[in-house]
Amino acid sequence: MDFAALMSKELDKSKKPTSTAAAASSSSKYIKRADVEAKRREDYLAEQARVEAEREAKAAAKRKREEDDAAEHKIREEKRQKLAEESRRRREEKEAEEERARRKRLGLPELVKATAGDDDDAAVEEGMEDIPDGQLAEKLRALGEPATLFGEGHGARLRRYRRLTTVLTKGPIPTTLQLVEEKDMKVDAAVPKDKEGRRWLFRQLASYFTMVLAEYEKAMEAERRDTTASKTAYSAMVQSRENLKPLFRKFEKYDLDDDLLAPIIEIFPPKDEGWPQMERPRRQRQGENQKTVFETPGRVPDRESGWNSNGG
Repeated sequence: MDFAALMSKELDKSKKPTSTAAAASSSSKYIKRADVEAKRREDYLAEQARVEAEREAKAAAKRKREEDDAAEHKIREEKRQKLAEESRRRREEKEAEEERARRKRLGLPELVKATAGDDDDAAVEEGMEDIPDGQLAEKLRALGEPATLFGEGHGARLRRYRRLTTVLTKGPIPTTLQLVEEKDMKVDAAVPKDKEGRRWLFRQLASYFTMVLAEYEKAMEAERRDTTASKTAYSAMVQSRENLKPLFRKFEKYDLDDDLLAPIIEIFPPKDEGWPQMERPRRQRQGENQKTVFETPGRVPDRESGWNSNGG
């Protein structure tokens, strides 16, 4: 083989790869539609997965914030309930101390302090209707209250539910007792011994004092003037109302000794008699000054003492 043939053969070898690369380069300019769709679908699914992951992350963060807020609210509510129970306990201790001091001052026998179990049973009994523990927990949760507090027994839990659901009557002194009509306010001279009779008596007493206080307040409002005498009379009415509030609390607990009930019953007229005519205030001018006096049948104001009666 001569030199020219060898050169020609070598040149042919070097030209073959170049032609193959050119063919490959020309073929890479075109892509199949299926490949384009597959690539687009892959990108779309990746974007949707990213968006879904972000949405789930935001939802999880929101749930965590809500759970944290609910936990904080529960802690605050438990603290509030604990403070309320502590305040109630201190108030009851203070009232008990004042009651002991009052009974000691009046020479009355001291009250026997009930144990926790006795107090719990008495509370259930005074609630008039016991509620099973499971139902009681559901009712408290429905009111947005804790089902139970630390160290709280069934009786205390029932008392707490009663306080939350008790409706107060309207009047000068709001009370949980159901008031009776005026025709049912007549009481017997003797203090009843049975439980139902005493409960009815306490309702009668609360109704009577509510009626008297309402008339008293109405009369003072009608006679209210910008004078010293009028202000003094109105202040006396307000003070009388405040002084009767502890008595109403005793009525609500059905807890009043017979030695105190008997004098209170004496205020009422006999059952077979009608109500006495209630004194009504009027204005009377005396010289330059005015003062409030009360009209009572058989009594008229005189010049010196201000009162004169047919019988003394």
